[in-house]
Amino acid sequence: MHLKTVGKYIRRSPYQSLAAVLIMILTMFMISIFSILTILSIRLIDYFEQSPQLTLFFKEEAKVDQIMNIKEQYESTGKISSIKYVSKEDALKIYNKLFEKENPILLDLVTSDVLPASIEIQAQKAEHLEELAGMVEGNELIDSIAYQKDIIDTFISWVNVFKTIGIAVIGVLVVTAILVILSIIAFKIVVRRDEIEIMKLIGATNWFVRTPFIFEGMFYGFVGAIVGWFLSLGILFYATPFIQSSLKGIPIFPIPTILLAEVLVGQIILACILGAFASFLAVLRYLK
Repeated sequence: MHLKTVGKYIRRSPYQSLAAVLIMILTMFMISIFSILTILSIRLIDYFEQSPQLTLFFKEEAKVDQIMNIKEQYESTGKISSIKYVSKEDALKIYNKLFEKENPILLDLVTSDVLPASIEIQAQKAEHLEELAGMVEGNELIDSIAYQKDIIDTFISWVNVFKTIGIAVIGVLVVTAILVILSIIAFKIVVRRDEIEIMKLIGATNWFVRTPFIFEGMFYGFVGAIVGWFLSLGILFYATPFIQSSLKGIPIFPIPTILLAEVLVGQIILACILGAFASFLAVLRYLK
């Protein structure tokens, strides 16, 4: 009974209904994109934290035997899972492999003499990185130290900025969606005021009259969540090859289907609640 009434209300004012659906699609699309990017960010941070690495770059005057002594010191700590010496020649091979396809012109500009020798250390735990880096702090042979704590901290700071901006944008869209649906439902109530009065005269209760309007708001939210989710999924599939090439093989794809399904279910629930809430505010204000 109520669903038929909802369908009748939507058919009678299709343009207002379309406006409500579009604002919900936009809102749910942004929430879906934000959720997917958050999932990817978490997977990327987990990758770095589960693969803690420390790289020591040596100065030009460092001798191979001196580097090997430092390597042995690290091996004796019992806190590393692997350690690898990268000579100047090895560094040149890595450099050539990275740029031979993207920018081959750069290959002729770099020789092994300008690249530093290094040691790549894989720590057993991320919390060991700072201690391992401190072992050679002040050593005159060390030119620079790079370890993933810096990368993780920088990335987390950017993620926090992204979350702040994303939450602000989504908050504005949610408020806008509520106001738009509230206005549309209020307009429909005013247009059908005579019809509502007749229904009350023949014994209809307040909630019998209000329920179709609330269901209508939930319908807008449901359609918006479904369409917004599919749009974000399409963009994800389109952007996946570009993201993978930028991450140089870091395995954050594919996103498990169960996670995407949870995002969809969460959006549907949220969108239906928003639609119902906006409609409820409208019927409280305009339907006495």
